[in-house]
Amino acid sequence: MTDALQAKLKTLPHEPGVYFHKDKTGEIIYVGKAAKLSNRVRQYFQKSRTRDPKTEALVAEIHDTDWMVVDSEIEALFLEAEMIRRYMPRYNILLRDDKSLVYIRVDYDNDYPTVSTTRRPLDDGAKYFGPYLSAISVRAALKSLRRVFPYATKRMPNQKRATLYYHLGLDPGLEEGKTTLEAYRANLRRLMAVIEGRRKSIEHDIEKDMQRAAKEQDFELAAKLRNQFFSLQGLTKQVIFSDKEFLDISKDHALTELVNLLSLPKFPARIEGYDISHMQGTDVYEWRER
Repeated sequence: MTDALQAKLKTLPHEPGVYFHKDKTGEIIYVGKAAKLSNRVRQYFQKSRTRDPKTEALVAEIHDTDWMVVDSEIEALFLEAEMIRRYMPRYNILLRDDKSLVYIRVDYDNDYPTVSTTRRPLDDGAKYFGPYLSAISVRAALKSLRRVFPYATKRMPNQKRATLYYHLGLDPGLEEGKTTLEAYRANLRRLMAVIEGRRKSIEHDIEKDMQRAAKEQDFELAAKLRNQFFSLQGLTKQVIFSDKEFLDISKDHALTELVNLLSLPKFPARIEGYDISHMQGTDVYEWRER
């Protein structure tokens, strides 16, 4: 680590955000998110930490690091995905496990719009956001967002009454006309804007609508918008991934379990396998005896 980078790391903020590791040419080679940038980024340079060979290769190439501060872990989660799509850093792309990627699916144009997660985006007319590296973090984020922007996750056949989720404030209640389709879609547009990183703009819009409703003496709507406004601001306090996020970019859980099982001093650089298939359980033994 250079002296310049060492001095720069001392200025890392304690807020959540997204960081960018760069090589000597200034190319972004890895993008990551953090609940606390100061803690997360410095972990890469702690010699006492046990790291797998893939992470060691990344750390060896880091020449500089930049970061962007955001207001919440939710925003860091969504911004990380956007920055990976924009810059396509080779350590994010080449070392990711496609089986772990997840997308947010919003079936906006349907007559009964739903919001869900999927690992396989389809050409079905729905709007997809992602991919994201952690399904757990995405589902936790959507759980928090659903309290602000109620949405349906699926349509039940022959459902004529509002579900329990409506009474919990988590569903629009289209079945009983509790919300019009137009109003529901407007709500989904704001949800998608937050996913795209435009939370401040949506807060401003909700605040304007709240003031307009109060001026028109529509106090019920004004109170509803006020609650939504404060709930949206409260997202900054939600814990989505915190500092429990894995450091190793390979995110190879099986490899970690193997190291613990065999009490290995460090991660293996190479694992070899040999085919010992046999016929009826005897041919391998007889061949070895010859």
